[in-house]
Amino acid sequence: MKTIEVVAAVIRKGDHILATQRGYGDWKDWWEFPGGKMENGETPEEALVREIREELSADIAVEKLLKTIDYDYPAFHLTMHCYMCTLAQDAMHLNEHESARWLGRSDLRDVKWLPADEALLPLISAELL
Repeated sequence: MKTIEVVAAVIRKGDHILATQRGYGDWKDWWEFPGGKMENGETPEEALVREIREELSADIAVEKLLKTIDYDYPAFHLTMHCYMCTLAQDAMHLNEHESARWLGRSDLRDVKWLPADEALLPLISAELL
């Protein structure tokens, strides 16, 4: 099975985190943490900064590794390095996603998460205490 290695930003603003809705592909309309594939020679942190600039036209501060998730989708194995982050400024623009929402601890399950991203919710809930 093919393995894809990606990074994801759990962007925190106060007691909320950013969720983004996919606008393309097999998982269109599902919700995820923004990020994407690492390029050759990039550290996960460098890839995450680049991906968030591309997807949200925003700069982030990468704070800490929350968890690396391994998940088997039907067509591939995903290794996803998930980092807690903050925005350098409030402005952002959705370049690839249909929508975005700031979710608080009680709202985390109000959207239909991608399966690998959903595995992070208990950890994020603890972070938002």
